Amino acid sequence: MDTSRSRRTPRALRTAALAALLTTGALTAAAPDAHADGARVETRVGAAAGVTESVVRVKVPLPASFGTRPQACDWLSYLRYRSSAGPTASADADRVLVAQPGILEGAGAFDSVARNTVTRAAEQGEHIEFWALDRRSNCLEDHTGIDSGDQHTAVDYYYRGRRVNGRTFAGFAGNGQLGWMAGLGIERTVRDQYDLLTTELPDQNLRKRKLLCGGHSLGGVVTGYFATADFDGDPATTADAGYNQCAGYFALDTTVSTSLADLSGSIPDDTDLPDVGLGYGAVQAGLDSGVLPRSLSAPVLLNPETMTLLAIAGVGALQNPGGESDLPAYLPSNADIEATNRFLFSKDTAAFLSGSPAVKDFRLTNEAVLGALLDDNSVPLAFLQSSVGFFDGGPVTDKNFPVANGGSQQPGLSGTRYKAIPAEPHGPLYTWRDYDRVGAPDDPGHRSSDGTPFTDPGEEVTDIQELARSLARQPLDFTEQYFPTKLVTDIELAGSPQVRRLVVHPDGLTADPTLTVLAGDGLLAGRVPAGLHPVIADGYQHLDVLTAAPVQNDGRPEPVSTHLARFAETPE
Repeated sequence: MDTSRSRRTPRALRTAALAALLTTGALTAAAPDAHADGARVETRVGAAAGVTESVVRVKVPLPASFGTRPQACDWLSYLRYRSSAGPTASADADRVLVAQPGILEGAGAFDSVARNTVTRAAEQGEHIEFWALDRRSNCLEDHTGIDSGDQHTAVDYYYRGRRVNGRTFAGFAGNGQLGWMAGLGIERTVRDQYDLLTTELPDQNLRKRKLLCGGHSLGGVVTGYFATADFDGDPATTADAGYNQCAGYFALDTTVSTSLADLSGSIPDDTDLPDVGLGYGAVQAGLDSGVLPRSLSAPVLLNPETMTLLAIAGVGALQNPGGESDLPAYLPSNADIEATNRFLFSKDTAAFLSGSPAVKDFRLTNEAVLGALLDDNSVPLAFLQSSVGFFDGGPVTDKNFPVANGGSQQPGLSGTRYKAIPAEPHGPLYTWRDYDRVGAPDDPGHRSSDGTPFTDPGEEVTDIQELARSLARQPLDFTEQYFPTKLVTDIELAGSPQVRRLVVHPDGLTADPTLTVLAGDGLLAGRVPAGLHPVIADGYQHLDVLTAAPVQNDGRPEPVSTHLARFAETPE
């Protein structure tokens, strides 16, 4: 990749464009549009850079057998991105891309790739739409604190009981409150997609011509089950078959399949997932009774309380990006937050065990806090990594916890990049060097203790302000606080009769053209399935396929959205 500064987008122009997105693309109090009819509500979010965004909610009640649940959980939601110069009715668009989220992921994670794809298509003369789907369980999330736009207000709302806009946070839901989620498996997930698509676009012939179905990470597997599903109970009639709802499939750092085999490393080992050796019946009984957790969680980072911190960090990065952060000190002290801080910000095992130095001991800007939480040179969880730049403003050192840099365990769950951490507690103010400033003349070019460069311009692809916007300014979350355990256990138990029966049309996996785009340093790096012939996005991590900036450090348009736009023009 050419890293010369002369080929990059002038930062002033890019900053101005981003500012327009941040100011006009924020969630507003706009009234629902003319499509609101009691069963469907569409609310305009904003329009910027030729892309109009709205949040759509469609009432699709669960069967009574699911039991008691909040009223909001009888609605399905998605983010709708369309060309501002195109038609207002989805049926009149040239193409509609429908994307399923990955594990622990919400619709907001697609914000950048959706905007970029709609823009690239418009440049080709095509007016397309991108629908980022939200899983039904995201109905449990409360955005009030994040929507305040103030970091302290958000912390006070979620952790100290502060009333905001007339509302008090009801607390993070425990397993005993999630009984209805025991039924949210793969069958319900694909049925929700079918019900949503048939409600929004009732003409099956139109769906078959115009819809492209796909997803990111686990969303590729969900798409595989959708493609092979039968929705009317009669396998002999195929107009309702999943593959006949789509003109093609797309897979973003995943494959369209009915197996988790290609996603090794996408599910952390320290969650409370039941042993699949129990069998389908025993697992389901455990979920129904509450003996097994109905929502995927872990003691560190991956639970509702700590996942909320990512959005709060995004609020701070937007509110005052270069200001010194007091978030680590302002957060309440409890076991979850303390364990998460130690896991993410310990340079070695001794620091993790002792808690010293702690993240509170370092001076970090708000952008640096967000970078530390999600950058591939910092966070040791591959499925949460993006390439948003690097620490600046002071010396750094190797982060050798939980895996040592250069060790044999470096790939897989931890990712491929060497990890770094600020070296001087109580020292300089550590700032953040954005993706397009890595390799600039003033970049000190930090190296690890064995001489390996921590990063270079070809490995940095995501703008930290765009990432913050996706985390903190979307009406549907970037992360997923309550991921249904049953969705994963169903797929892990794919050989059981109860799940195998859902694959009614196995040829549906290959019935339509497929575009596969893989992150060069993502979950399938170095082990691309034979015969797949994917597009490889060099230097990308797992999340970068969703979050990458529209112009890359080689001066070229972002490749994932470029290939999606081409595929939308003529699937092949």
